[in-house]
Amino acid sequence: MSKYENKISADKLSSIEQTCEPVQDDPFDLSDQLKPVAIPHGVDRRAFLMRSAVVGAAAVMTGRSVSAVAAQAKPGPIPASAEPKGVAGGPGNVELSPSLNVVKEQKGPVMTTLDEFYKVGPGPSSSHTIGPMRITYDFYQRCTKLPADQLAKATALKVYLFGSLSATGKGHGTERASLAGLVGKEPATVDPAFLDGLRDNPDQSFPVKLGAKTVNVTLKDIVFDSVKGDFPHPNTMTCKLMAGDKVLLEQEYYSVGGGFIEWKGYTPPKKNPPKYPYSTMKELRQHADQNKLTIAQVILANEMAIPGKTEAEVYAFIDKIINAMVATVKSGLAVPDDSVLPGPIKLHSKAATVYKRAMDDKYQADRGIGVLSAYALAASEENGRGHLVITAPTGGSAGVMPSLVYGLGEGGRKLPLDKIRQGMLAAAAIGYLCKHNATLSAAEGGCQAEIGVASAMAAALVTTAYDAESRVVENAAESALEHHLGMTCDPVAGFVQVPCIERCAFGAVKAWTAYAIASNEIASRHRVDLDATITAMAQTAKDMNSRYKETSEGGLALSVTLC
Repeated sequence: MSKYENKISADKLSSIEQTCEPVQDDPFDLSDQLKPVAIPHGVDRRAFLMRSAVVGAAAVMTGRSVSAVAAQAKPGPIPASAEPKGVAGGPGNVELSPSLNVVKEQKGPVMTTLDEFYKVGPGPSSSHTIGPMRITYDFYQRCTKLPADQLAKATALKVYLFGSLSATGKGHGTERASLAGLVGKEPATVDPAFLDGLRDNPDQSFPVKLGAKTVNVTLKDIVFDSVKGDFPHPNTMTCKLMAGDKVLLEQEYYSVGGGFIEWKGYTPPKKNPPKYPYSTMKELRQHADQNKLTIAQVILANEMAIPGKTEAEVYAFIDKIINAMVATVKSGLAVPDDSVLPGPIKLHSKAATVYKRAMDDKYQADRGIGVLSAYALAASEENGRGHLVITAPTGGSAGVMPSLVYGLGEGGRKLPLDKIRQGMLAAAAIGYLCKHNATLSAAEGGCQAEIGVASAMAAALVTTAYDAESRVVENAAESALEHHLGMTCDPVAGFVQVPCIERCAFGAVKAWTAYAIASNEIASRHRVDLDATITAMAQTAKDMNSRYKETSEGGLALSVTLC
């Protein structure tokens, strides 16, 4: 039995049965809750109303009612429920371990950089594909550094997947990505054909050279272990080098979202301090406004200061990512209309069809929405095929940003490259803030953390490319994120296809809508700031039931019947 396997006591089972009894009261009868509530003395009115809205959303998703006054009296994390513990936060979940760096770093300024954030790697998931491949590659490197006398005893390499990695790993190709890392392949350079070959011929065996010793590995060495348990993170995995029944080397790892990884005892690399330290959008805008800079210019200064790079080096990396994004859209559009994506859903590719038909639309506005949607579908379908994509911020949302990058560039508006570069910097700032103060992982926060953040990033990209002031950039990003709050992650059959692919198209269109509204409204009258919305996303993530966090245990994953 795994050390993480969940043990459910009789009293917990009893409590679960009680929660499953029919509810007599109408859940939509809000007459009692619509009575005016006095704002507690000493509490900021706006903060109280925002907390009330978050609690209302939580009540709908969890079926439990909590008054705004009670919520204000208990500002800390929601207590663990009596249900069996699953992945992160809220009912059916456990809190993330405070020992994780992704939790610790929320207490200081944003230190993430572009080359950490925008990653090239195989789809369909940054946390379930790119992260695990990086993890097993890291473990392979550690094994090669062991003393020769220890390596001579090696007989096997084993990988154990827990939590969400175990629940939906089959559909995400986690076992293939993990095996690829063990045999020395890295996300940015792996040939997708290698991963496809593992899917089509799962019985292949590969020799792994460890000093003078060779150990053979197969997909059977990747074990789908416990889904439920008290994990430090919902995407936990353990790698072992074995000598018979004896463990020569063991390391516990965590794929924390967006392709970022950590391990037990992880210490982040030393970095230089940022030129303009910030941990909120309010602080970021203050730097921009007080120094008469754009948000993109503030981020550029930090991208040079933190890793010690030149401006030319920063832009060279941005250009590489832009080119990779454009390539994913073009590749997706070039796939024949009758192509079927891998997996049991048997989903037909539609990017090329939508593009061709949209180009024939009578009205220009319809044509624009259709073409933008086709671009997002194209890149997202490439992700669904397991081909190379860019985390912006994740694999599951990898259709949103590329669609706008291509649409602003050669696929549409043909803006100068430097405009798109500035947009990429501003977009990264939004992603950084969401990672810093909430999450980028659907296993922690549902799809709001992936498509929602990607849409907010794309809205900042567009507004910045069109030279909007910092307030407008913030407003656009806020609107895009706000209207994804509460979005669940419920991939059908565990594959990043339904509803994921179309969600990228909707995320792209919402980003453009957010830009259109923000650039035409009176900016000072925008009532919700980005920091408040990121806080709402973080709280909603904690309140959300684990069934809706990339486990395929609820929503469309249950209601859709595959024939």
